[in-house]
This record gives sequence, C-alpha cells and structure tokens, in this order.
Amino acid sequence: MDKMIITVVGKDTIGIIAKVCTYLSDNNINILDISQTIVDEFFNMIVIADMSKSTREFAAIADELRKLGEDMGLRILAQKEEIFTKMHRI
Repeated sequence: MDKMIITVVGKDTIGIIAKVCTYLSDNNINILDISQTIVDEFFNMIVIADMSKSTREFAAIADELRKLGEDMGLRILAQKEEIFTKMHRI
C-alpha cells in the first residue's frame, strides 16, 4: 500500500470536503480514514489515503492539491506516510 497523509486547514466554507474527495476520486486515490473538525470557524481535516492504484506521480498530486487549496483559500499539504511518520516521531 502506498499511503499519503493530507492535511487541510483554513477558514470554513461550503464544499471543502466535496472538492478534496472529488479530486482524490478522479485520480483513483482511495480514502482509508478521514477526520474533520471546525474550531472557531476554522476548518481542519486530515485524510489518510492509498494512492497505490493511481497512475499519477506523488509530486504532481501534492502540487495539484496545494493549488486546489490556494483556489479555495486553504492550505492543503500532502505528504508520503513514511515522511510524515519520521517527522512526527518522538
């Protein structure tokens, strides 16, 4: 399995989950787990996804998600699971 961690942060607005999930589906990326919350009007979401069936390169996906976030006034960051895990080890 080729997992990635996607974080989405920004001012809450309609359609954030729909747009991110549509992008993932269109690129054959399966959502394994998703959690979202709104804190004081700020939207926070973390997605764990499997990109092993996608024909796209990780770098292109990460860049397109970042641009999607910019278009919506959000910060979207995609990281490979192994990088995410190493960065957050105690």
